[in-house]
Amino acid sequence: MASPVTIPETITVHLGPPSSNAQNITVPFADYIKNVASSEIYPTWPEEAIRANIYAQISYVLNRVFTEWYRAQGYDFDITNSTRYDQSFVPGRDIFENISNIVDEMFNDYLTRGEAIEPLFAQYCDGSTTTCPGGLSQWGTVALAEQGMSAEEIIRYYYGDDINFVRNAPIAPNLGGSWPGVTFRLGDVSEEVRIIQNRLNRISANYPNIPKIYPVDGIFDADTERAVRAFQKQFNLTADGIVGRATWYRIAFIYNNVKRLSELDSEGLLLDEVSRQFPEELREGATGSGVQLLQYFLAIVGEYYDQLPRWQPSNIDGVFGPQTREAVSAYQRMMGLPETGIVDRRTWNELVSTYQSVLAAQPTQGWLEEAVGLPDIFLVEGMRGEAVREAQELINIIARGYPQVPTVSVDGIFGPATRSAVSVIQSLLGLPATGAIGPLTWEGMAQLARDVLGASQTSEGQYPGYPVGEEESA
Repeated sequence: MASPVTIPETITVHLGPPSSNAQNITVPFADYIKNVASSEIYPTWPEEAIRANIYAQISYVLNRVFTEWYRAQGYDFDITNSTRYDQSFVPGRDIFENISNIVDEMFNDYLTRGEAIEPLFAQYCDGSTTTCPGGLSQWGTVALAEQGMSAEEIIRYYYGDDINFVRNAPIAPNLGGSWPGVTFRLGDVSEEVRIIQNRLNRISANYPNIPKIYPVDGIFDADTERAVRAFQKQFNLTADGIVGRATWYRIAFIYNNVKRLSELDSEGLLLDEVSRQFPEELREGATGSGVQLLQYFLAIVGEYYDQLPRWQPSNIDGVFGPQTREAVSAYQRMMGLPETGIVDRRTWNELVSTYQSVLAAQPTQGWLEEAVGLPDIFLVEGMRGEAVREAQELINIIARGYPQVPTVSVDGIFGPATRSAVSVIQSLLGLPATGAIGPLTWEGMAQLARDVLGASQTSEGQYPGYPVGEEESA
């Protein structure tokens, strides 16, 4: 089973109960598991019993890391060493050799349940002085191993037949929390915004005063802002409709709780809840709006970084050819990413982040339109200003030639009527009908408006094209 979860290179342990004024220490992840296993079980136990316990110990701590159980509450560590809350970890203790060897083999293996992707919160107890219904009994694993059961059979004996074993999960640096360091607000477009939308929609099932967001498309629109404000009001945060660090982690904490991600009977986090706006890899030979948007980002970023090739508007064609591959490779080389020429999840994230940084660094941005012939601002419902007014003027020009497009008031206010008209235009263009104006929609609207204006222009003495009534033709 492939893993959407990464194993952190290191883990930060708080040497005491969560709220205590105790020391934090950061250790390699594998060393942490070796310490926990050497502190909680015996090296003389049957190997299959040892392996079963290590499965549970790895999965338990990965659940804490993946759900950001402590960081979402404002702490600066991943787990404690207090056995009242977490696993036993004794700084500086001796590690048993056979346990060390087993952990080296399986430290990046963990458990999931059913179709859920988060590491199982594999509750366990010693089974002698304490018991935990539904969890694993550490001493009980010894008896089962002596009966000839394998580690996998022991795990399923305690946790159920729907347990999956994820093996050889990738290893990545521990970035110290999911907060991306960016404040999200009306008009922003990113994968992080889509994560916020998904989480708020799930939270709203338990707190119905938080309105639903539809569609979940990564665009911070008026619906998203309303939901954020309602969430902030519900949980006593400043109700400004902006997702900063405090709101980000509060959303994460409440989401974990309503989904019970850190409980044995977790509701489960499905893959489609964390998939990307363009989840498939983009590589040479691909076509479509995803490729066109990729090319747009590369064009903008290429105007700012000398290491990247320059683009002409005619090259933004939605076809992933050699030029696109070379530009992707150059970007990956510049960012220190694996130079594959293929846009995977990590490359896409980095490119969108770089694009947003470029826009933030260039407040006038007039050079962008001159360079690539495309507008540079994202418009969503709830926004106001001259850019909205320009979009409304384009809509009304298009409506002259396409009767299915409704006209709108040119008032500079992006309301429901403007969103509806944009959705109709997007359908004409073969784009997702989100009602938000992004790079591809801007370009498509501009082209449709040019076509309509070109069709209505006449040469000197040319019939203007309006209908002639019966009386006029008589």
